[in-house]
Amino acid sequence: MYLTHQANQIIVPKFDSKSKKFRSIFISDLHLGTPGCKIDYLVNFIKSHECEYLYLVGDIIDGWQLKKKFFWNQSHNDFIQKVLRKARKGTKVTYVIGNHDEVLRKLDNLEFGNISLVKEAVHTTLKRKKIWVIHGDQFDGVIKYAKWIAIFGDLLYSFLLKINNWFNAIRRTFGLRYWSISQLIKGKVKTAVSFIDDFEKTVTKEAKKRGFQGVLCGHIHKAEIKKIDGIDYFNDGDWVESLSAIVEDYEGNMKIVSFESQLNTKQELVKEF
Repeated sequence: MYLTHQANQIIVPKFDSKSKKFRSIFISDLHLGTPGCKIDYLVNFIKSHECEYLYLVGDIIDGWQLKKKFFWNQSHNDFIQKVLRKARKGTKVTYVIGNHDEVLRKLDNLEFGNISLVKEAVHTTLKRKKIWVIHGDQFDGVIKYAKWIAIFGDLLYSFLLKINNWFNAIRRTFGLRYWSISQLIKGKVKTAVSFIDDFEKTVTKEAKKRGFQGVLCGHIHKAEIKKIDGIDYFNDGDWVESLSAIVEDYEGNMKIVSFESQLNTKQELVKEF
């Protein structure tokens, strides 16, 4: 479980020699169809982790970027094939549609085999908590009222990711650790921090209004578990920078598992709730 480099090429580690089993796995913001997706890590993750319930919580396929420039390699196919294989073997797969894959919203409530395509879902944990599962873009005022700003922001974010990849390729040649420029900017900009705080409060307020004990979403690329006004808030992060997911174990505990650390170390970061 470590990262090495040879001739400036990344050797992607295996997550585990033995498959890990969870009751539920939640992942989002994969952005398949873009160079920014850490697809090889994602394929290894989905291959090495088994579950009864797999939730794909939006922005799985990046239709915005695919409209501009088609990008799709064999690893993207490998991921799709592994998800389909899990469904054939009994995993219940729920695809919650996001804004980058919004073209699929016309297929809301479509079911084929063990796969459901929905705008939102409800997950009941082993602790009998009802969790509202949404992508979260419907609570983003920019997406809702000024989509052109969101599209421009997406272009800027994609540009930052490209710079980030080049920057870290240079750092690797000098044996330096992975360092995310885009995450640093998001963390330092006051308006971005304020937006995230407002987003979290808005989605938990709506979840409480609808009678749920918790809400799980993606969209803002910030993995988090916390309580807000008595409501459990879960965000499963993304697979362009944090390489994160939320899992439910067989005691009903929800955890963040983040593999961003694999860019530098052997350690798997875990935050329990």
